[in-house]
Amino acid sequence: MFQVFRNAWMDTQLRKKILYTLFIIVLFRLGSNIFVPFLDNSAISTMMGGASLLNYLDVMTGGSLGKGTLLAMSITPYINASIIIQLLAVAIPPLEKLQKEGEEGRKKLNTITKFTSLALAILQAIAFYFTLRNGYTDSNGVHTAILKYGDIREANPDMFAVVLSAIVIVACFVAGASMIIWLGDRINEKGIGNGISMILFAGIVSGLPKAVTYFVSLCKENLANIGFVLLAIVIFIAMVWFVIMMTNAERRIPVQYAKRVVGRKMYGGQSTHIPIKVAMSGVMPIIFAMSLMSLPQTILFFFGINGTGDTFWDGFVRLFSQSSPLYAVIYFLLIIAFNYFYVSIQYNPVEIANNLKKNNGAIPGYRPGKPTSDFIYNSLNKITLIGAIFLGIVAIFPIILALCVPSLQGISIGGTTILIVVGVALETVRSLESQIMMRHHPGFLD
Repeated sequence: MFQVFRNAWMDTQLRKKILYTLFIIVLFRLGSNIFVPFLDNSAISTMMGGASLLNYLDVMTGGSLGKGTLLAMSITPYINASIIIQLLAVAIPPLEKLQKEGEEGRKKLNTITKFTSLALAILQAIAFYFTLRNGYTDSNGVHTAILKYGDIREANPDMFAVVLSAIVIVACFVAGASMIIWLGDRINEKGIGNGISMILFAGIVSGLPKAVTYFVSLCKENLANIGFVLLAIVIFIAMVWFVIMMTNAERRIPVQYAKRVVGRKMYGGQSTHIPIKVAMSGVMPIIFAMSLMSLPQTILFFFGINGTGDTFWDGFVRLFSQSSPLYAVIYFLLIIAFNYFYVSIQYNPVEIANNLKKNNGAIPGYRPGKPTSDFIYNSLNKITLIGAIFLGIVAIFPIILALCVPSLQGISIGGTTILIVVGVALETVRSLESQIMMRHHPGFLD
């Protein structure tokens, strides 16, 4: 990997693209530290412990949500919009047609995704504003207001201040989400590509100093914690290695093309394979499962129920918290189910078998048509099960670790973040390798 980056740096054009990408990332980090008016930032940081979805979004935004900054929503509206459009493309024929029209169709789908993300950003900003307006109540029953001005809980609230603060806060959050999409497009056009993923990568990696600080504080509090810290580091390295191995793993189905004569030339007779990735769905099933599992807790938190009381709904919130063993079990099963669902809308064994038949291709030992599609379907199911178990283990392992070793509960080594960071790093290396090969190919006389 380091050799690829060194070779890319030696190329003048690629060096400009890398520097431009770094410049965009610097702008992203600067925007992550511009505070939104009318908000008490310290109170927002305290509130982040109230709902697991807010904790998850805070990690995905690089801590911007917990500080109440301009880029607090980061790329979450765009990710949700992309998921929605991908699912609708299976059910709505016009979107499915655009998906098959090549580059022009992808541009139109990208435009639809951006408008959808704008609508989701407005809805998410409004929902987040009402959540902030409710404030935060700790375990002692002490209520903390988050809005500095325009608090509707006051005896005689200034309605002008209430409306003004609402408009400003929502407008800042929506503008920040739109700015993220614009920065990602700039990386795609003038940088090394994969813009949205690069910004997500930068946001997650920016939390690394906080994790290092937490390690150091654990060691300063008690020297006995050094063993726990070393254990966490070893586990983190092992998880990264495991994710890299499973991300690159694939099942190769052999394909043999028959020879055919066209005029005076003979075509075919080649042997190739159909690659089926073990983790072909990536991090999407985890995002689906996380959103669904966090929904009950987030809705109740929206109404001021944070699990600190003795009521039925407070117990319900604690049942769906990440510290609950039942949460880990349901989370694992949902990841497996969503992984099968996502793969089913991405792969169509019948279509693959028909394409092989049209091109005079066949899988050795299986007749073209239904036997070929059945073989691909069975192979796909087995690979999907392995990939689903892999995603489930990576996702729930930090939860199990926190339950077994409470001292490591504050360490953010979530499997989702590791999958994203490793996936983006591997994709960036592959992109740089392809661009290097395009610029440094052997000549005819070599």
